[in-house]
Order: sequence, then structure tokens, then C-alpha cells
Amino acid sequence: MFRFQTIIFALVSASFINIYITQPILPVLQNVFGADIVVVSFTVSAVILGMAIANLPFGVLVDRWPIHPIIGAGGVMVALGGFVCAVTQDLWILISARFFQGLFIPALTTCLAAFLAKTLPAQHLNVVMGSYVSATVFGGLCGRMLGGWLHAAVHWRYAFVTASVLILLATVSALWGLPRTPADHPPQPHADNFATLIMKPELLRLYLCAAGSFAIFSSIFNYLPFRLATAPFDLSTGQITLFYAVYVIGVFIGPATGKISNRFGSGVALIGGSIILCASLLVLLLPFLATVLLGLLGTCAGFFTIHSAAVGRLNRKLTTGQGRANALYVLFYYIGGWMGITGAGIVYKQSGWIALVYFCVALFFIPLTIGISERSNDFR
Repeated sequence: MFRFQTIIFALVSASFINIYITQPILPVLQNVFGADIVVVSFTVSAVILGMAIANLPFGVLVDRWPIHPIIGAGGVMVALGGFVCAVTQDLWILISARFFQGLFIPALTTCLAAFLAKTLPAQHLNVVMGSYVSATVFGGLCGRMLGGWLHAAVHWRYAFVTASVLILLATVSALWGLPRTPADHPPQPHADNFATLIMKPELLRLYLCAAGSFAIFSSIFNYLPFRLATAPFDLSTGQITLFYAVYVIGVFIGPATGKISNRFGSGVALIGGSIILCASLLVLLLPFLATVLLGLLGTCAGFFTIHSAAVGRLNRKLTTGQGRANALYVLFYYIGGWMGITGAGIVYKQSGWIALVYFCVALFFIPLTIGISERSNDFR
């Protein structure tokens, strides 16, 4: 079991390394390519959009095909896109290659989540899905550190090469080590289709929770470098990247949220995470480095509590169609992130950081309301 968990952690982490490489160096890319702030942010949001689009097709595939060829194809394609990013001199080719990477990342994430839902006994699923979320946190942190700190900002192209090599190694490890479990068997004949799943209120609530919470989270962290690179902070790229180390709190939040959900119910976890998230956003309004650090820590704690509770709750409700249901969850999740980054970029460009934070505060009511609704259903 330990080897199984290690392989999963490595594959998910390597996948998420590829998503956020450019986030801490957006001001650098803006200077290199002479691009608008919204356009250069597409190097992040294009990946997210690609993931959102590809999730439904991969959700169907994982309910019908063995997991191994899906992972093999996904790993190779993500690495190929990364190598293109490393050599191109054109911003739009870079954005297109990032979109291409996003199209195949669900083969390594969504499909793996469905694999876990089919493989693990229900009593262990909350905790293991919390660990899965921890891997996404670790990968997201490493990707940002890779792009803005481990490789000097002026050598950002090398970060793509490193990430591509890592995803290939993790893919080979998964192909060799993942067992051929019931995930490789034909799907149950009466599994719910996408339309049926999305029309179930108890599932739709969780999909909307994913969209709203990730819209907040992605907006804050995507435009953080622009905030910290200007007055009153005027930090360097290396200094800005260190602020992403707050992500490490999510490694511990994931498994802990699974245990809290098991004991007190997912609704309590969602409500608690929402309140922490909103309070942290308000702290980010203060123009001091200490309050920025505190606000980012709280934003991570609140968001990962919401995300872990929601994905665990979703999979505990499923008996069939895990691939499709997880694909819908991730579809809403990343559409929320893409819409958040795009909308927040317009707000930030027009009105600045304070307006962006209030934009995010308005979205906080989505996970809070859903948490209250789930609380009333926790013990029925």
C-alpha cells in the first residue's frame, strides 16, 4: 500500500508541477514578450482551460479503458508540450503549448481520482483523497519554486525541461507500479451519464463549490506577483516566489480535513474552510508583508479545507460512474479557475488589488452556502 501511495503522490505532484510553472514569473514574461498583463496570464489560464475541456472525454475513457494506456499517453503528451514551451520564441506558441499540456493533464489526475474511487474501500476514501489533494498542493508548490526560484527567472525555459523530465519519470513509475485492479474492467452497464450526474442537486452543489472556491484561490495567487512587484513592496522574483511556500500548509490540510469530515461531517469542514478563507481575504487588504503572509496562509488553509471536503464528499456519494462524476467536478473546478483568473485580471487591470480582493470576497458565499446545505444533510 505504501508503494501504491508513493506512486500516486509522485504522478499527481509531477502533473501539477507543469500547471503553475509560469505563475511566479508572469512579470518576467511580460517584459520578455512585451505583453499585456491579461495576455501573459494566459500562460496559466490556458492550461486550466485545456484541463476543463478535456476532463469530460477522459472521464468517459477511464470508465471504459484500462488506466495504464491513459496514463502513458498523458505523460508523453504533457512532456512534449513542455519541451515546446522551453524552445519557442513566440508568446502565442507558448500559450498554445500550455493549452496542449492542459488537454492531457486530466489523463494523470482526473483518471487517477476515478481509479482511486473504484479501487479503495469507502471507509478509507476520505483520507486517501485528502492525500491526493496533498499531492496537488506539493506539485503546485514545486512548480512555482521551479519556475521562479530553483531556476533563476531569466532561465525560466530550463524549468519546462526539468518538469517534462519529471513527468516522464513519474509516468514510467506509474506504468510499472500501479496494479491492474478493477479499474481495468469494463464499466458497470447502468453507470450514470453526464446529464444525469449534473442534474443531481446533491452533486451539482459540490461542483459549484469547486468552481467558486477555486475562482477565489486562483485569482489571488495568479496576480500576487504583480501586487508584490510594485509599491509598497517592490520585491524581486525570487522573493515573490518564496511567498508560494505557504502552499506547504495544504499538504497537512488535506488528510486532516478527511478525518474532520469523517468525525463531524463534510458540511462542518466546508463551513469552517469558507469562514477562514473570507477572513484571510480581508487580511490581504492590509499593505504589510506580515499581513500578506498571514493572509496567504489562511487562504491556503481555507481553500484546501473546502477542496478536500468537497472531493471526499463527492466520491462517498458515488456508487457508479466515478470517472464521469470526477470529470465533472474537475470541469467545474477549472472553469471556475479560468473564469476567476480572467475576471480578476480585468478587475486588477482596471481598479487594482483592493478591487480584486473584494471581487473574491463576493465569491466566498458560494462555498459557504453549499457548506450550510451539506451540513443539514451530513447525518441523514
